[in-house]
Amino acid sequence: MPSTTAIRGRGFTLIEIMIVVAIVGVLAALAVFGVRSYLSSAKTAEAKQTVGAIARSAVTQYERDLSISQILPATGGSAASTHILCDSATQVPLDPARVRGRKYQPSTAPGVDFMSGTALAGWQCLGFSIEAPIYFQYSYRVGGSYVSELLPGAPLPTGAEAFEAAARGDLDGDGFTSTIVRTGEVRDGEIALSTVLYTNIDPE
Repeated sequence: MPSTTAIRGRGFTLIEIMIVVAIVGVLAALAVFGVRSYLSSAKTAEAKQTVGAIARSAVTQYERDLSISQILPATGGSAASTHILCDSATQVPLDPARVRGRKYQPSTAPGVDFMSGTALAGWQCLGFSIEAPIYFQYSYRVGGSYVSELLPGAPLPTGAEAFEAAARGDLDGDGFTSTIVRTGEVRDGEIALSTVLYTNIDPE
């Protein structure tokens, strides 16, 4: 019968060490996957929140009364206040490579990025801007040329009085783009928005 001292001094066998190493390897792989998934979800949450905000801005600006500048005729009155969609905005950033696996810092200079547009078009019309660094390229388009046109199952709006708020980004720089979209169109003088955000996310 072996003594207690002999048993205590035996140490680990090679098989026991291999099992421990395998378990540690599996746990490490799960931790890496979990962290990557968490970071991807956090970045995607930015896009979902921003796209929703752009769509809400489009609705808000459409619903306000807008009086068109005009010269009145000798007799008669002015045209009634009207509702119009803000015209399309410039994509931010212009080059999608600026958000390929990295952040982009929007400029706050007048006429650049989210500071571009007029009272009737673009980001200035929408009253929308972002000053924090972004992971996605954001766009607002009216009447066509939507970024979601070739994506499966995307809810494309119809007609000239329709818009798309979208975010596109290659979060890990692997060449696969994630796209998040919300669309809307004018029906009987009111905007009908898509019920939920459309997402086409890079599965990594």
